[in-house]
Amino acid sequence: MPAESASNTALLAVAREIALAAGALAKERREEGVEVAASKSSAEDVVTFADRETEALIRSLIAEARPNDGFFGEESGAEAGSSGLTWVVDPIDGTVNFLYGIPHYAVSIAVVEGEPDPGTWRALAGVVVNPASGELFTAAAGTGAFLGERAIRVAPAVDLSQGLVGTGFAYLAGIRTEQAAIVGGLIHQVRDIRRMGAASLDLCAVACGRLNAYYERGLNPWDHAAGALIATEAGARVSGLRGAAVSREFILAAEPAMAARLEHVLLGLGA
Repeated sequence: MPAESASNTALLAVAREIALAAGALAKERREEGVEVAASKSSAEDVVTFADRETEALIRSLIAEARPNDGFFGEESGAEAGSSGLTWVVDPIDGTVNFLYGIPHYAVSIAVVEGEPDPGTWRALAGVVVNPASGELFTAAAGTGAFLGERAIRVAPAVDLSQGLVGTGFAYLAGIRTEQAAIVGGLIHQVRDIRRMGAASLDLCAVACGRLNAYYERGLNPWDHAAGALIATEAGARVSGLRGAAVSREFILAAEPAMAARLEHVLLGLGA
């Protein structure tokens, strides 16, 4: 194994251990009962006390294991490090699912080289764990993607009419209405649409072939940092529209030929 891949694998081992510890805490708090701590972009966009506690645990474990690295988390913001590496963390992706007891939420942890900007960073390792199901998705750059110990690959390209496509919606009602209009124009052109409520797990679903494609507008870096690497290592094209890098503007993930087919349709619908 090349030295760089070995280094990425070592980072993945740290991320995996921390993600499993954080997932255990999140699951315990869900079983105890969940309280909303605050709202963010809108009244519907909530954060729970468990989100904050889980991120605090992740942050402390990273600081202990990698004291010179930076940190960029959903709940506690960014802190620069001196190593050139930054940990990008969503302590509970799918907070609304978590709040309602829907067993589809995740702890997402990635480590990237460079600034915490998906347009310029280079993802080195990523972990997404669903504490409710126990599923653990992992990838280190250059070594492939895994579900548990099993290597995973994207589904082969199919005609768009046979594609199962995942997406998500913003918490702001006006944007959500625009996104619903895109879905309305797309739904008769594909097998069906899935909206499951956790972007990191949607990307992992593409990686293991449960979805043929996934797209969304308005994601934050912590929503996709780990999942995008896992999907990429599984053979997906993960990008914005028209060859742009992933950003808040757009993310599209699918087997490359499938991605091109879906992108063409989405652009025609005004995405």
